[in-house]
Amino acid sequence: MVYETRRYEVGLTIPAEVGMSLDDVHTPALIIDLDAFENNVRQMGAFARKNGIRHRAHAKTHKSVDIARIQMELGGAVGICCQKVSEAEVMINGGINDVLVSNQIVDPRKIERLARLANKARLQVCVDDGDNVAELSKAAVKHQTELACLVEIDCGSGRCGVQSGFQVVELAERINSAPGLVFKGLQAYQGAAQHIRNFDERGTAVKAAIRQVSDTIQLLNASGLLCDIVSGAGTGSYYFEAGSGVYNELQCGSYVFMDADYQRVQDAEGDCIHEFENSLFLLTAVMSKTRRDKAICDAGLKVQSVDSGLPYIFNRDDIEYIKCSDEHGEIADPHNHLKLNDRLLLVPGHCDPTCNIHDWYVGIRHNRVECLWPVSARGMAY
Repeated sequence: MVYETRRYEVGLTIPAEVGMSLDDVHTPALIIDLDAFENNVRQMGAFARKNGIRHRAHAKTHKSVDIARIQMELGGAVGICCQKVSEAEVMINGGINDVLVSNQIVDPRKIERLARLANKARLQVCVDDGDNVAELSKAAVKHQTELACLVEIDCGSGRCGVQSGFQVVELAERINSAPGLVFKGLQAYQGAAQHIRNFDERGTAVKAAIRQVSDTIQLLNASGLLCDIVSGAGTGSYYFEAGSGVYNELQCGSYVFMDADYQRVQDAEGDCIHEFENSLFLLTAVMSKTRRDKAICDAGLKVQSVDSGLPYIFNRDDIEYIKCSDEHGEIADPHNHLKLNDRLLLVPGHCDPTCNIHDWYVGIRHNRVECLWPVSARGMAY
């Protein structure tokens, strides 16, 4: 694909300009390898089509209108997921017309904003509490719109979601009887299973969730409630849900970038997940080399999240990123290979919170800057 060159305000601080070499990009910066990125988008789209299942890409990973559009246009995603109303506002105002807020929205002021958004795009929201139903209904009626609701099941994460199928039926009935609301199905995301390293153990956890969802659907059917949507699954488990005959929508997000932690997740042969490529990198430069066996780079805690572990250095086995502080990263250089201004590509430990730290993605193809995309919903957590 060829991407439209964005125009920038005079004086706006950006890390790169279209046409420049990767070596000239200001560091630290978030880099997207466009070839690998597009391959990942196509790969997930092809998988969804082959398995007759929808893909609703999770935008909390990238928080970018540009990337969301590409996931829909190139990958065939039916729409996106967001976690917060502010994320959804940015995406919908940017032209994304089908959004699931895969979270509970209970603050009355946020519910007002949600209801207004439902007049601009197809909008769905998750519910796990009966008291929330009345507030959502009130706002939908006020703004003369309809809010589609998915009842969320706690299928193993121990986080949000109701505990039993009977609670789901009760909530679904309350939703359908509330003006301005309609019950559309289930949110059943087994988030705790995504990073279980062992394939069989991960499969056991996800299959338990699948059984729970299947039993719940039977209870809904017995009560005369139609379950149009069964949505969930992530980058670490999507093949289990897709083959279940129960789920009809995937919510994978990190597949588009692949971070260091997801690459530790094993497939059935015990190898690391290999169907998706690293496409997101943190470009950094060596800023100090006062010791033979160690270098200091300019990528520290302020430009990456290390909650899932430190980054690794892409395509280098002679050096290792070993420690970080606010503004600095320490690199073990036992053979004294590094020198000042050497450029390195780091694969972040956890892509989602790392992206939320940055203003821009720098799209690279053949070592040249092809595009810059703003992290449109950066900081949109309310």
